[in-house]
Amino acid sequence: MTTAAAAMRLSSPFSGHTLLPPRHRVVSSRRGPGRAALAVSAAAGGLPATVLVTGAGGRTGQIVYKKLKERAGQFTARGLVRTQDSKGKIGGGDDVLVGDIRDLGSIAAAVEGIDALVILTSAVPKMKPGFDPSKGGRPEFYFDQGSDPEQVDWLGQKNQIDAAKSIGVKQIVLVGSMGGTDLNHPLNKLGNGNILVWKRKAEQYLADSGLPYTIIRAGGLQDKDGGVRELIIGKDDEILKTETKTIARADVAEVCIQALLFEEARFKAFDLASKPEGEGTPTTDFKSVFAQIATRF
Repeated sequence: MTTAAAAMRLSSPFSGHTLLPPRHRVVSSRRGPGRAALAVSAAAGGLPATVLVTGAGGRTGQIVYKKLKERAGQFTARGLVRTQDSKGKIGGGDDVLVGDIRDLGSIAAAVEGIDALVILTSAVPKMKPGFDPSKGGRPEFYFDQGSDPEQVDWLGQKNQIDAAKSIGVKQIVLVGSMGGTDLNHPLNKLGNGNILVWKRKAEQYLADSGLPYTIIRAGGLQDKDGGVRELIIGKDDEILKTETKTIARADVAEVCIQALLFEEARFKAFDLASKPEGEGTPTTDFKSVFAQIATRF
């Protein structure tokens, strides 16, 4: 593990002042992952663990679902999507259910018999029609009625946590976003939805639930190949004050799955980004990544 040199000074994106480097961790390893202390996945001779991915029709959710399917010896993948169209797009069969996370009864069948839950649901803002970039200005956004962040990112995620807890789930992995410590973050202004506020509320609810959890607050998501970058672990949005505040969706998906493999990932919350491809050493030793994290929220 390496850290930025203490003498290095960085420009803050939020002001004209300079500040000392944040205390985030850059995690790399040339070693293999070693033998996992299997947290949720199948132990030797055991049945594969059943893992439900909610938001499986989304761009990151699809990757998690497909990665689980590829590891059939360890996991039995199950997906939850909002519509039949989404189910068709990911090629889902009987293992993909259609449900509404805002309705607790609607997701009861999806959680039945699962060992772990990976939450990748999120409200999605839409651009108001009529925006003309040639005229300058900024586009305006809105959320469909009943699909705002309070309903989806708070109540919808609360429903999922409650449903999973009711059947004795062994672990919940929740993917959120960096920026939650800043009430004035631009994402909160989209459609006046305060999306990071509601995401943070759901994260706190999970942390207080008594269930084993892993909360991953991802940086800016990119549609790039995974497994070729050095991951950066941080806390309290310190990474946002640096130039390395993005991460490939595929890398987020891999961290979700690795969190199910190692006891060291339980009861942890962290920010996640990566170095640009070609800088540093691609992260492979996920057990060490999780072991270095001390933050519970």
